Amino acid sequence: MIRTNLSTRPFYNDRAVTVGLVVIALVVAGATAFNVTRLLRYSRSDTRLTAQAEHDEARAADLRGAAAQLRATVDPRQIDAASVQARQANDLIDRRTFSWTELLNLFETALPPDVRITSVRPRVDRKSGTTLEITVIGRTVNDVGEFMQSLGKTGAFAGVRPVEEHENEQGMWEASLETVYTPGSTAGAAGAPR
Repeated sequence: MIRTNLSTRPFYNDRAVTVGLVVIALVVAGATAFNVTRLLRYSRSDTRLTAQAEHDEARAADLRGAAAQLRATVDPRQIDAASVQARQANDLIDRRTFSWTELLNLFETALPPDVRITSVRPRVDRKSGTTLEITVIGRTVNDVGEFMQSLGKTGAFAGVRPVEEHENEQGMWEASLETVYTPGSTAGAAGAPR
């Protein structure tokens, strides 16, 4: 077997190498173009976001300044006055929603024959609820005690207690009672004595 090349110009298979180099060059060119387009896009996006951030910071500074000016113009006494007026309005609403009919119906079911109610004063408080001050006159201490027990049995009155008791000029027993009233809690009202 002859191992020497007898041609004047030796033949080398350059085509495969050339095709491989062209493919590599095309891949590099494509990657470079992709990277350049991404770089331009991110650069534009970065510029736009930087401008937006500067605009937002300027607007925030303007709004902080406007808020400081508004706070400086608000008079604390006006806020206190508005707060007092709001509390008064809420108290009026609470008083308006107080059902006298329901309360008087409960008194009717709990009132013994020898006891009269002379005054009722509700105090509505958002925290503690409705406290009633009831002034009653009965023939004896036992009659007033019976009324207190009857109120407790209705389920709408809690902690019925005497605040002041004395015998008046007519020889009747007069008592000032205090109780916490919970409207709508009339579980035992039907069975309360009359």
